[in-house]
Amino acid sequence: MNAPPNIFALQALAPTETAALRPLDVAVLVLSGFSHLALHAYIEPLRMANAIAGVSLFRWSIIGTSKQPVEGTNGLAMAVDTSMDELSAGMGDRRADQVVLIAGEPVERQLSPQLNTFLRAIARRGIPISAIGTGTWLLAQTGLLADTRCTIHWSRLAAFSEVFHTSRIRDSLFVKDGQYSTCAGELAAFDLAVDLIGSHAGGFIAQEVCRHATVEGQRSGSKRQTGPSRLAFAGVSPKLELAMRTMEENVEFPLSLGEVAQRVGISRRQLERLFAAHIGITPVRHYLRIRVEHAKRLIEGTRMPIIDIAMACGFISASHFAKSFRDFNGISPQKCRAKVPSWVGPGLGYT
Repeated sequence: MNAPPNIFALQALAPTETAALRPLDVAVLVLSGFSHLALHAYIEPLRMANAIAGVSLFRWSIIGTSKQPVEGTNGLAMAVDTSMDELSAGMGDRRADQVVLIAGEPVERQLSPQLNTFLRAIARRGIPISAIGTGTWLLAQTGLLADTRCTIHWSRLAAFSEVFHTSRIRDSLFVKDGQYSTCAGELAAFDLAVDLIGSHAGGFIAQEVCRHATVEGQRSGSKRQTGPSRLAFAGVSPKLELAMRTMEENVEFPLSLGEVAQRVGISRRQLERLFAAHIGITPVRHYLRIRVEHAKRLIEGTRMPIIDIAMACGFISASHFAKSFRDFNGISPQKCRAKVPSWVGPGLGYT
């Protein structure tokens, strides 16, 4: 959408208090392999808020580990305004009321001593830090997220929960806990930015940003990143959705089908009929698939021994795990691990 908002009409409705607000300076630190989608999903709402209010509510700058352009995952390079060392030293007119970290891949080898020192120095100053996508992994590596509620992209949830036991991970769009905010990344960065706009400039401006971006409304950070596995359409039975969520939340110690049905509040036979009508497979088969998919994410995202992964996914027999894994993926767990890039593993707590 290229048409500008109707500034005059909006200003007539907007609270006059916004004109008196001091601009909030946001420093966005991008690392090699960052997501351009996440970066612009975060920055564009701030630009829209300024346009809607008719005043500068937010100012932003792009920070790099050096002053060299940073290449994103799509191959496009982003020019930086200053380096994190210059920002930390307070050189020139650069300042930050908030630091936003957008990491890239492979994230496991991006935490250099320089970056670790910078993030911990920012934390000691009491400056709020927001981590988008895999940025959560880096913050956890520094130890800053110990005993902190946080989130990360759904593809990393399984690995993160196994590696960083001191953090309290959530399957949410974004989580705010004290000085730290974490976000699933990609389009969820928009929701985190809108939340910041609401906190700094008020709900009216936040809602107008959503309206201008043709977004139905402001999404709560507690909203789950994705729906239950294989549930891709609306209007399905809430009981079925609850049953699938119950399965996903009980992977290491699987429930019996009777226990799942009891927690949902229906009979086992009713549960079987719901799966037959909407999913096309039995609930037992679906539950097994959830556990195998969880195991695959752990194999691809960590260096945990395969036998430990089997146990973490509720398999008490290595042979049953191997057979189930081959059944769904066409290859053995060992062959799946052999395809994992060599950089996966450093810093994960497993050798």
